[in-house]
Amino acid sequence: MSMYKVYVYAIAKNESKFAERWIASMSEADGVYVLDTGSSDNTVELLSKGGANVVSERIVPWRFDTARNRSLELVPMDADICVCTDLDEVFHAGWRDLIEKAWAKGANLLRYRFTWNFNDDGSEGTVFFIDKIHARHGFKWVNPVHEILKYEGEEELNHRLVEGVQLDHLADTTKSRAQYLGLLEMSVEEDPTNDRNMHYLGREYMFYHRWNECIATLKRHLAMPNAVWRDERSASMRFIARALRALNDMAEAESWFYRAAAEAPYLREPWMELARFMYERGDYEGTLYFSLKALEISERPKTYITEPSAWGSAPYDYASLGYFYTNRHKEALEMVDNALSIEPGNKRIVENKRIIEEVLKQSNQE
Repeated sequence: MSMYKVYVYAIAKNESKFAERWIASMSEADGVYVLDTGSSDNTVELLSKGGANVVSERIVPWRFDTARNRSLELVPMDADICVCTDLDEVFHAGWRDLIEKAWAKGANLLRYRFTWNFNDDGSEGTVFFIDKIHARHGFKWVNPVHEILKYEGEEELNHRLVEGVQLDHLADTTKSRAQYLGLLEMSVEEDPTNDRNMHYLGREYMFYHRWNECIATLKRHLAMPNAVWRDERSASMRFIARALRALNDMAEAESWFYRAAAEAPYLREPWMELARFMYERGDYEGTLYFSLKALEISERPKTYITEPSAWGSAPYDYASLGYFYTNRHKEALEMVDNALSIEPGNKRIVENKRIIEEVLKQSNQE
C-alpha cells in the first residue's frame, strides 16, 4: 500500500493527439487534474473519458506561470506529492515507486532525467534534469514563460535527485512557439535582474535571426553580476559568435568562440563550435585540434546547455575531416568508422568513408 497521495497536474490546449497516451502514462498516480485553457478539439472529452478531472478556463492575458498555478490549485490540499507534466510527455513505467522511495528520505522537491527531444534515428537528442515533482504546499510557478518553481515554504528545502525516473518529451514539432518571444520580453521587463531570462531572450532573438538584438541582449546577460554559471555564460558567448558570423564579422566571431571555450573548457559544445568554424574557413589543422579537444571530454553534463550534435557523430566526423585534409588517412578512417558507429545511416559520412578507403588503397599501390 502506498505511503503517499500522489497527484499529477497539467495544462492543456488542443492536445487530442496526445491525450490518451498521456493519461495511460500518468495512470500510476492517485488522480490527474488538468486545466484546459481553451481547446477547440476533443481534448477535454478524451481526458475526462480517461479519468482525468478537467476544468476549462481561459487565461487572459496568457502567461504560463498563471496557468500552472491555476492548475496546481485543482490538486487536493491533502496531496503529498504533486507531479507537473505536459500532455506531450510520457513517463517510463515504474515512476511512482521510485519517487516515493526518494520522498521517504525527506525530499520536498525532486530532480529527474528528462529527454527534451529525439534524433531522426530515434536516439536521444537533448537530455537534462528537471525538477517538477514537489510538495503540495510552499511552491508556486514564476515567470511568464520558461516558468520555474519558486519555494516559499517554512520548512527547509530538501531538493533530491531521484535515479531511474525518466520522462520523455514527444513533442508536436508543428506547433508554433511564436508566443515565446513576447513572453520572454515581458519576463525581462518584469525582472531585469533575472539572468536566466536575459539569456533565454537573447537565445530567442538568435532563433529569429534578429542578430543585433541577440548580441546586445546576450552582452547584457554577461554583464549581469548574478550571471555566474559558466555553462550558460559560455552558451551566451557562443550565440554571440553565431550572430556575428551571420553578420559576416568573422574576426569578432572567432574571438567570441575562443572566449566561450575559455569560459567553460570542460564542455564539448564550445570546442565543437570552434571545430566547425575552422572547417568552414579551410583551417583543417584547427578543425582536427578542436574536434579532438571535444573528444577528450567523455562525461555529458546533466544540464540543458548540452547540444545533441556535440554528443553524436559530429566530433568524430570533424576529426575525420581534419585528419583527411592533413593527409593522415589511416586516422581519418578510424574516426569515420567511429562516426558511422553512431550514425550508420548518414549518407555523407558513408561516402566519406568510401573516399578515404579509395585514397588508402591508391597509397598502398604506389
